[in-house]
Amino acid sequence: MKVAGFTFIRNAIIYDYPIVEAIQSILPLCDEVVVAVGQSEDATLDLIKNIADPKIRILQTVWNDALREGGRVLAQETDKAFRAISADADWAFYIQGDEVLDDKNHTVIKKALQDFKDDEKVDGLLFNYRHFYGSYDYVGDARGWYRREIRVVKNKSTIYSHGDAQGFRKGKHKKLNVKLIDAYIHHYGWVKDPQAMQRKQEQFNKYWHDDDWVDQNILKADAFDYTGIRSLQLFKGEHPKVMEKRIREKNWQFDHDLSRNQYTFKDQVSRLIEKMTGRRIWEYRNYRMV
Repeated sequence: MKVAGFTFIRNAIIYDYPIVEAIQSILPLCDEVVVAVGQSEDATLDLIKNIADPKIRILQTVWNDALREGGRVLAQETDKAFRAISADADWAFYIQGDEVLDDKNHTVIKKALQDFKDDEKVDGLLFNYRHFYGSYDYVGDARGWYRREIRVVKNKSTIYSHGDAQGFRKGKHKKLNVKLIDAYIHHYGWVKDPQAMQRKQEQFNKYWHDDDWVDQNILKADAFDYTGIRSLQLFKGEHPKVMEKRIREKNWQFDHDLSRNQYTFKDQVSRLIEKMTGRRIWEYRNYRMV
């Protein structure tokens, strides 16, 4: 069995992406990792080269900055990396630049990769998510955070990145059939130095909206204000080992008063029904569970 990892990145230093940790988190499970490095305004290319692992293969790309609808450029860059993995790979392990695989789940993942490798009814593996916000101490608990997503797919030409690269589709926009496994991805996209977070907000919204929308909806500031969040919960678990150095070096403070959490009516109804039935209603599902 051969497993190929793939990811994409651009301006990782400017926007404070944990891309090195992201790559390192999947390396133990992969025979190779293709990293599509977009033409950057910082030393992102050197950053990836300095990981210095023989399993890493760098693909230099140029982003289509004129593509400003629905985050499609992110899916394009994902597909560039996906199509560059070795043809003989059975599985393709996708990780985004602000995601890190929980290292306690390796055994579970390896078993699933082996169990479903030859199962034609299974297109991929579905992972649970923890979305961190403001600091490494808090996770989002509102229903707006997606709780699961596909991060391992079969190496088939019919599968491609969907939308803004959150998930995958096959054929003519058909959802993938996936197996849910007891494994977690830590999403750190909302945990950055506030100045870097502000720069990201001003730039990345341009991949979804035109300049007028950005000017009207994205506040111009020196640093991002994390205090506008409605509800969070304390994270009482452990972070992946590859994140330890980054967490120690965090240079800003963020605290959230849990007693002031506010939940929308829709969130309250969803929570009540889930507590009574075990089913989460109104959930966005970018997949079909089998």
